[in-house]
Amino acid sequence: MRSVTWRKMILHVGLVSGALITLMPLAWMIAASFMHPGEANRMPPPLLPSQPTLENYRQLFTRLDLLRNFINSAVITMLATVLSVVVTSLAGYAFAKLPFPGRERMFKSLASALVVPAQVGMLPLFLILRELGLVNTYAGVIIPYLASIFGIFLIRQYTLGVSDELLDAARIEGAGEFTIFRLVAVPIIKPILVTLAAFTFLSAWNDFMWPLIVLSDSGMYTLPVALANLVGEHVQDTELMMAGSVLTTLPALIVFLIFQRTYVEGIMAGGVKG
Repeated sequence: MRSVTWRKMILHVGLVSGALITLMPLAWMIAASFMHPGEANRMPPPLLPSQPTLENYRQLFTRLDLLRNFINSAVITMLATVLSVVVTSLAGYAFAKLPFPGRERMFKSLASALVVPAQVGMLPLFLILRELGLVNTYAGVIIPYLASIFGIFLIRQYTLGVSDELLDAARIEGAGEFTIFRLVAVPIIKPILVTLAAFTFLSAWNDFMWPLIVLSDSGMYTLPVALANLVGEHVQDTELMMAGSVLTTLPALIVFLIFQRTYVEGIMAGGVKG
C-alpha cells in the first residue's frame, strides 16, 4: 500500500514538474509583453516587468496597424470553422448511414490519404486555385478547411454509433434525409461536432504556411503572417514581439480551455467507435 502511495506521489510530482516547465515560456512571454523596451534583453532576463506597461500593445494597434490582420484572422477562422463543420458533418453522416455505390471503397481511399503530409498537396492545390482565380482571396485560404479528410473520418466513426432503428423510425414517419440528419443525428453527434469546431478553429487561427502561400496583399495577411513579417523589421524589439505573440496565442488558448474536455472526449470517442 505504501509503495503504491509513493508511486502516485512520484507520478504527480513528475506531472506537475512537466506542466511547470511547459508553462514557463508562456508565462514569460506574457510578462515580457508588459515590459519596457530593452528590459527583456537584460541578463539574467527578469521574470516580471519592473513597471508594467501597455505600450507594446498600443504600438501593435496604432503604429503597426495589426488590428486589420487580427480581423482578417478572425473572419477567416470563423468562416472556416462554420463551413467546415457543416460540410464535413454532412459527408461523415453520408459515409456512415447512407448506402450508395462505392461508399466503402471511396471512404478507404480518403482514409488512406491521411498518411500523406499536408505539405505534399499544397502545390497542386495552389495551382488549382490559381486556375480558378482564387489566389490572394479569403476564399482561397478557407477552401482547404471545407472538407478535411480527418474531419470526415472523425464524424463518420462517431456517427456509426447512432442507432439505425432510430433513423428508420424517422423515415417511416415520412422525414427526409436532411431532416433526419438535422433533427435526429445532429443532437446525438453534437460532441464530435464541437470537437471538430475546436480543432478547425485552432488549426485555422494558428495556420501560417497556407495563408503565406495564397495571400500576396499585406492588407489581407492573417495575424501569424503579419507578425512573421514584423520580425525582420523589429528583431530587437523583444517586448513588442512578445506582445504580438500573446495576441496570437490568447484566442486559441481560450477556445482550447473552454472546449478542452469536449475536445479530448470527442477525439477519444471518434477513435474507438465503429
